[in-house]
Amino acid sequence: MTPRTLPMTVPAQDLPPRVRIHEVGARDGLQNEKAVVPTEVKAEFIHRLAASGLTSIEATSFVHPKWVPQLADAEALFPRLDDIEGVALPVLVPNERGLDRALALGARRIAVFGSATETFAARNLNRTVDESLAMFEPVVARAKADKVHVRGYLSMCFGDPWEGPVPVHQVVRVAKALMDLGCDELSLGDTIGVATPGHVQDLLSELNEEGVHTDTIGVHFHDTYGQALSNTLAALQHGVTTVDASAGGLGGCPYAKSATGNLATEDLVWMLDGLGIETGVDLDALTATSVWLAEQLGRPSPSRTVRALSVR
Repeated sequence: MTPRTLPMTVPAQDLPPRVRIHEVGARDGLQNEKAVVPTEVKAEFIHRLAASGLTSIEATSFVHPKWVPQLADAEALFPRLDDIEGVALPVLVPNERGLDRALALGARRIAVFGSATETFAARNLNRTVDESLAMFEPVVARAKADKVHVRGYLSMCFGDPWEGPVPVHQVVRVAKALMDLGCDELSLGDTIGVATPGHVQDLLSELNEEGVHTDTIGVHFHDTYGQALSNTLAALQHGVTTVDASAGGLGGCPYAKSATGNLATEDLVWMLDGLGIETGVDLDALTATSVWLAEQLGRPSPSRTVRALSVR
């Protein structure tokens, strides 16, 4: 029998003892799939993710079906997850209508999705940055009044395909505005994967100086240029304990032809296991889940760890 492959555990100094992985494969990962994934496959995927030990799994998005047809089954999918216990199942809502739909199904965690740049705000939300913040204001206020947890996503935090490198002060302004609305946590998105470790630490330091505390910040890296893990390590060294990732490396960026998708959850867990950082995730079970989903999608997983472990 082939021995189980595990990384050697060698803890590094000054890193968090535990990291919460915010799994985005079922929403951010699948939303870019051209062929519609059946609702029952999505439900099975989320159940398998929960069984692997993930405790925060973004389930779906209550956007208008016209804009994201892949997630048009949100009302059918979310009730199928009622039997999952002890796992947070946040959903993305774009506006008050989306919030109404989510609350009607009993969602207790939501997320809003903003932009640090004007061009992406115009293309993605058909609004300016400030107009999008104004749109989020009643969403966040109503959610908080109902004791619903709110996550604020901020995209284009490091670079924008139209505007180029994004000044740190510009990102900080919008990030602080999102938190001032009442968001419980902030996810910093490297949407086109151009961040590098020094840039990550500089942004985190500037946010701290403006009163956005590290314990409210999560990071969301894409691996377009192979920097997702090094950027994650830089964030961990700063004290960040929430990392977004996508099982099997699902997802991508439609704005960069070379984009290879989100940071793969398995690649992240392999690194964290090697550093002795607890996640509560069973890497074998998670890998099996991504292999199963790859079979459903009809193509191999882009995750290097999934590929390595699945051919042992």
